[in-house]
Amino acid sequence: MKLLRAILSVMTIAASAHASAVSHASADSHASAVAHASTVTRAPFGSLDDGTKVEVFTLKTPELEARVTTYGARIVAILSKDRNGKMADVVLGHNSAEEYMAGKNAYFGTVPGRYANRIAGGKFPLEGQTYQATLNDGPNMLHGGVDGFDKRNWTAKEIANGVEFSLLSPDGDQGFPGTLTAHVRYTLTGSALKIAYSATTDKPTVVNLTNHAYFNLSGEGGASILDEVVQIDADKYTPVDATLIPTGTLAPVAGTPFDFTKPTAIGARIGATNDQLKLGGGYDHNWVLRAGKTAALHSAATVFDPASGRVLKVMTTEPGVQFYSGNFLDGTRVGKSGAKYGYRSGFCLETQHFPDSPNHTNFPSTELKPGQTYSSTTEFVFSTRK
Repeated sequence: MKLLRAILSVMTIAASAHASAVSHASADSHASAVAHASTVTRAPFGSLDDGTKVEVFTLKTPELEARVTTYGARIVAILSKDRNGKMADVVLGHNSAEEYMAGKNAYFGTVPGRYANRIAGGKFPLEGQTYQATLNDGPNMLHGGVDGFDKRNWTAKEIANGVEFSLLSPDGDQGFPGTLTAHVRYTLTGSALKIAYSATTDKPTVVNLTNHAYFNLSGEGGASILDEVVQIDADKYTPVDATLIPTGTLAPVAGTPFDFTKPTAIGARIGATNDQLKLGGGYDHNWVLRAGKTAALHSAATVFDPASGRVLKVMTTEPGVQFYSGNFLDGTRVGKSGAKYGYRSGFCLETQHFPDSPNHTNFPSTELKPGQTYSSTTEFVFSTRK
């Protein structure tokens, strides 16, 4: 009997210890989840010319802070830690809607649309018809045309860990067919900012959405991005003609300045004698990602800044990424900190379908039909290393 009581006592103590451990583990898990969830606040961000009010939303965790605005559904700021734990804003941008509207459009942080990047002559065939989009880049359409999504004030609603922006683009908007309903969801968890795009249409159309954030991992207002080290998960890219329209060729990067299969400083070969670099004024090309279009996130690119220790990992479901080295920044735009944004002071990694895809049958299709849902996700993940 004494033995039975002793066994029962030991079992009770063990069960109690297990319950306590589970309770503590649950509490730790809950604390971790709370620590990684983001707070969301909203504030005024100026007005459009017609008096429409613009808002900015701040998403914040202990690791990262992001600010996004209804004007252009754009990223205004991303604050991340360097290797010493010091926070700095690593995205180029402005302090109000009015500042974004002033001067030459650099598409800072915006969601271009209905079709990001270029379409040759603004013309494309679809379902037996030829459509003409507005021209705003010499002979071509760029980032949706004269009055693209970047100039629209999107409708906003708060969601868990973030905000959802919505926009109704009517049939014929900038020459594109079909009434398109687009949504962009920004959510922040831990050190990762996720962008989820979706769209539906009532007529066959083409759609290609991305984000045009300019990064400088040393900090917004930094002098140059040429020392930042880039790796792109692509063995091919799409060469362009004199107006930066893809020729249709998928060219190997091996043996060219476009080979970023191994970590390479942006400035290492940007000045090389190369016809494609000359045409783009540097890097302004689409890389063909190895994974292609996928349902799950895959790696697109990684950038490391030796000066600060910051690392940016870009994950996406898209088949391509446009790497742009800020070749047209000329110091005429003054940013949030009062610094002039000079030549190559920011870079873009625009996850996307390929430029001019509607005119190239060998490129992944950008057609969207009624009853289908366009879906695309990209994630910016920040970390540090020595």
